[in-house]
Amino acid sequence: MFDMPRRTTAPDQDFQERIVDIDVAAEMRTSFLEYAYSVIYQRALPDARDGLKPVQRRILYSMSEMGLRPDRGHVKSSRVVGEVMGKLHPHGDAAIYDALVRMAQPFSMRLPLVDGHGNFGSPDDAPAAMRYTEARLAPAAMLMVQSIDEETVDFRPNYDGQETEPAVLPAAFPNLLVNGASGIAVGMATNIPPHNLAEVIGAARHLLKKPDATLDELMQFVPGPDLPTGGLIIGLDAIREAYETGRGTFRMRARATIENVTARRKAIVVTELPFNVGPERVVAKIKELVQAKKLVGIADLKDLTDRHKGLRLVIEVKTGFNPEAVLEELYRLTPMEETFGINSVALVDGQPRTLGLRDLLAVYVNHRLEVVRRRSAYRRRKREERLHLVEGLITALLNIDEVIQVIRTSDDPAHARSRLMETFGLSEAQAGYILDTPLRRLTRYDKLELEREKEGLQAEIAELNAILGSEDRLRRVVSKELAEVAKKYGTPRRTQLLDSAEAALKTAIPLEVADDPCLVLLSSTGLIARTADASPLPGDGPRAPHDVLVSAVRTTVRGEVGVITSKGRMIRVSVVELPTLPASGDPPSLAGAQPVTEYVTLEPDEHVVGLGSLDEAGHGIALGTAQGVVKRVAPDYPVNRDDFEIISLREGDRVVGAVELESPDHDLVFITSDAQLLRFPAATVRPQGRPAGGVAGIRLAEGARVIWFGAVDPARESRVVTVAGSSTALPGTQTGTVKVSDYAVFPPKGRATGGVRAQRFLKGEDVLLLAWAGPAPAKAISPSGQPVELPAELGRRDGSGTRLMHRIAAIGGAIGAAPPARPAEDRAEEAAPAPDAGTAE
Repeated sequence: MFDMPRRTTAPDQDFQERIVDIDVAAEMRTSFLEYAYSVIYQRALPDARDGLKPVQRRILYSMSEMGLRPDRGHVKSSRVVGEVMGKLHPHGDAAIYDALVRMAQPFSMRLPLVDGHGNFGSPDDAPAAMRYTEARLAPAAMLMVQSIDEETVDFRPNYDGQETEPAVLPAAFPNLLVNGASGIAVGMATNIPPHNLAEVIGAARHLLKKPDATLDELMQFVPGPDLPTGGLIIGLDAIREAYETGRGTFRMRARATIENVTARRKAIVVTELPFNVGPERVVAKIKELVQAKKLVGIADLKDLTDRHKGLRLVIEVKTGFNPEAVLEELYRLTPMEETFGINSVALVDGQPRTLGLRDLLAVYVNHRLEVVRRRSAYRRRKREERLHLVEGLITALLNIDEVIQVIRTSDDPAHARSRLMETFGLSEAQAGYILDTPLRRLTRYDKLELEREKEGLQAEIAELNAILGSEDRLRRVVSKELAEVAKKYGTPRRTQLLDSAEAALKTAIPLEVADDPCLVLLSSTGLIARTADASPLPGDGPRAPHDVLVSAVRTTVRGEVGVITSKGRMIRVSVVELPTLPASGDPPSLAGAQPVTEYVTLEPDEHVVGLGSLDEAGHGIALGTAQGVVKRVAPDYPVNRDDFEIISLREGDRVVGAVELESPDHDLVFITSDAQLLRFPAATVRPQGRPAGGVAGIRLAEGARVIWFGAVDPARESRVVTVAGSSTALPGTQTGTVKVSDYAVFPPKGRATGGVRAQRFLKGEDVLLLAWAGPAPAKAISPSGQPVELPAELGRRDGSGTRLMHRIAAIGGAIGAAPPARPAEDRAEEAAPAPDAGTAE
């Protein structure tokens, strides 16, 4: 146990003299007011003249004093923070570094004031620690401190009285409007959006010229904010209200476009986001909404942002959804649309005030006039002082011998100074300057230089006197300097301004694509597209250069069609994914169509032969193979498979034609390489399931092969076109002979018979190179896409053909029904004699 010291006095006697009774309410009131005053004037609110908070002003001034100009190297940010904190800003280093970082971020400042080197963060991520980053003043910051050493602004003691700091910076451009400001004080806050430098300077110059300019006149120069991140601003009425009263709200939208990321899928590509919104925040919100099933129509989301291409968010849209409507949902539910509340509160003469656009410009213009006035007065005084010294030197040069004699005979410098003043009528400053001037400067050449300098000083003094003596002259000088700043640092507007009504026009778009009737078209060169409606096709058929139609299937936009290949496969294709052609014209163009291979995957020796409907209520699809097999496919297609067989082919056989049957009363037509044509009613062929191999369609002669298969309406005027040639000629070297016949002259025969002759071969001809049958009139095109004139119709079905001047590449009619374009080598293979493949039973 330790002995406790004994108390020799009463318990409360020691503290009786140090206890002060105060009123708690009064103490809280006083302390809170002092704290609020400190926050308002020393931290949160910017000065309306230079647009800077105290910490920002101290950073720029300290970096200027440290010599961290744009032409010097970067230094560690921690060195700048330490200098500011030690001399001018007695608050935390974190607050100083945060302010430094913000002034270096191009996505926060419209005209950055600090040139940062290193990781200064992004809208989503914090910057690196100050020990890892470097900084120096940006070129625009030199405008803020320009001529600060010419007594243009007042200085005041720092927090401990050992240093001085500027109460405001000269600010050669309207920084508060250009870079904006945000801050939360006690009982008040400020939030001013950035603006375009050239626009703000244009308004300031107009106000200099016309001090009584109205708000509407100023808004001709400043129509609205210009955010560093670009994007769209919606709500011009709200902006005008904010410019008039200092308070208002407008909506910011991301800039997005609808693009084709693949031939079958569209995407919303976001290249600009609202101010202070980062891509990671948008991505996270979209994923959250998709998982909660509050946002539909989105298939995938990729963030392809990088330093070279900038922001790029690719939001892929599901098929069947309108990308424009999905974009409107993104605006409504995600940070791709945000509101900005303008609250223009700034310090004016030490008092917080809410200012409109005109007030903000007026405060800056008055400040700049005062800066240029004080600068001119300072420069005039300095030039007058120099002129006084130059005049003394000139006097000494004119009396150089006497001056030297006076100096040599004087006892000391003070005696020499007084004798010079008495002898030549000089001032003390002139006499002292003469004594300090080296003797080598007092030559005849230096006298000429001094005379020129005197004339220049007198001219400058006269110019400065004119500026100080005329308010109009002073305003012109300020206006000219502002114009030079705008010319050097001005950039084009980044943010597009939209009226609310313009944006509202897009909100009426339905989210999902309407299930309207349409036609899916397949061309001979393998292009596929859908029409905007299901109107009947014109008489000569939709045709683009180098192309005619193969198939035209009626369906709906949200339906599906089947792509039939030469290997007997059917591949499902969603109609809504196909490119849309304009409504039927005269003739409509297939220029917007896409290759069918963009939508289906084919094997190397496989090609598309036609399209078919997947509607089970139809009459099915008719297929014809090279070995003469015919099949009507029963429309019982599987609903859970996108790729399935619709015919079992024999080895070496392949599908040469596929057609959607509009009626069982139509004829099925085979045309063979040995010029035989067989037509028989489709009703004679019983529909079969998908695994079936079909039945005998035409009996082929030895070495013959089917080159065309299709369906023809016997009640409609139709034509048969055949082109004969030699099987031994090199592919692509012969034009052949063509014959056009009336379909009606060919008698119908029974299925599995040999048919009748369609063209008589001339000398040297032994094979049909090309054949087609379909609705009149028949059209043909050359490989170069030029129309080929067909001869007049022959009365005899088995007559010979007419010699062609140009080779035919494809034939079509009113609704197409041409064979798919294949290489000439394939056609030669078809024409060449082949061993008898037999007949399918």
